[in-house]
Amino acid sequence: MKHILIVDDNLTNLEQISIQIEDLYDVSLAKSGAQAIQICNKAEPDLILLDIEMPEMDGFATLAKLRENIAHRSIPVIFLTASHDPKTELKAIKAGAVDFIGKPAERDIIIHRIETHLALVSANRDMEGKARGLEDAVIMSFADIIEHRNASSFGGARRTAAIVRVLADELISMDAFPGELNAHSSEMMSRAAPLHDVGKIGVSDVILLKPALLNDDEFRVMKTHTSIGAQILRRIFREMPAAPGFQDYAVTMALSHHERWDGKGYPDGLAGDAIPLCARVMAAADVLDALMDSRTYKEPMGFAEAALVIASGRGTVFDPRVADAFQASEKRLEKATERQPEP
Repeated sequence: MKHILIVDDNLTNLEQISIQIEDLYDVSLAKSGAQAIQICNKAEPDLILLDIEMPEMDGFATLAKLRENIAHRSIPVIFLTASHDPKTELKAIKAGAVDFIGKPAERDIIIHRIETHLALVSANRDMEGKARGLEDAVIMSFADIIEHRNASSFGGARRTAAIVRVLADELISMDAFPGELNAHSSEMMSRAAPLHDVGKIGVSDVILLKPALLNDDEFRVMKTHTSIGAQILRRIFREMPAAPGFQDYAVTMALSHHERWDGKGYPDGLAGDAIPLCARVMAAADVLDALMDSRTYKEPMGFAEAALVIASGRGTVFDPRVADAFQASEKRLEKATERQPEP
C-alpha cells in the first residue's frame, strides 16, 4: 500500500482528507512543516499532499526544506490551498510541486491526482533502474581495471563498497548526521565507493607499481589521481542518464577521499566539516582496505592491527564520528574485509 503524507495545520482538514483516502493508502498526518520533515526522515512517503497556508513554515518553505535533502527530491508534492489566485498556482509549480488542488476537494479528484503522479513516479523509477544498470556496469568495469593495474588483491571494489555501507549505516544508527545521512545516501555512497581510485588509470605504472615508497616527486604525481578521477567521471557522466545522487557522490569521493580532518590532506587541503561527508567515510574505508592489502612495497596487516591505525587517526586523519562508527562496528567491518580467493 502506498504511503501518503498529508500536511495541514488545520486538524479538521487533515481528518477530512484522511477519511477520504485511508481505505486506499497508508496515510500519515502532520500538523506542521517541521513535523512533515521529521516524518519524511524516518519513513519516506510515496507522495505528499501539502497545504500552502501554514504558520511558521508555510508550504513553500516546507517544500524547499525537503528538497535540500537529496533523498527527498523525488517525492511528488501536490499543493493544497483555498486560494484560487493564478499567481499562487504558478508559484507552486515553480517551487517544484507536481500539481495543485484547490480546497475543499472532491474525493475523486484527490484520488485521480494521487494515482496520476504515483504512476509518473513509477515510470521514472523504471528509467532510473535502467540508468542504474548502466552505471553499475561502468563501476565494475573500471573497478576491474583499477585492481589489475594497481596489482591489488581480488575483490577490492566490493570490499570498499561493503566497508562504506557498514560505516554509513552505523552513523545512521548513531544519528550522527541527521538530515544529511539516511538509507538512500548510504546506498549511493556504497555504490560509488568502487570508483574512488579511478584516477589511477592516469598514473604511470612506473610509479603505481614501484616496489618501494615513493619519493617526493613521485608522490606529487600519485596525488593527482584524485583530480584525474573526478575529471574522468565528470566526462563519463555527461554522456549518461543521471540517477539522483549517485554521480555527485562518485565524483566527490574520487576527488576528496585523501582529505584529512586536520586539513593536511589533498588535493584541496580541506578540514573538518568542509570535507564532504561521503569523502570522510570513504577515507576510512580506503585506509582500512589499503592497510589490509598486500602491495609491492609492504605486507598486509591483519584487521586488529589496521583497526588500531584507524583509531589512532581519530580527530587528525579521520572525522571523530566516523572513527567512533568504525569502533562500534568492528565485527561487521572485519567480516566485510575478508579476502576471497581469486577465481
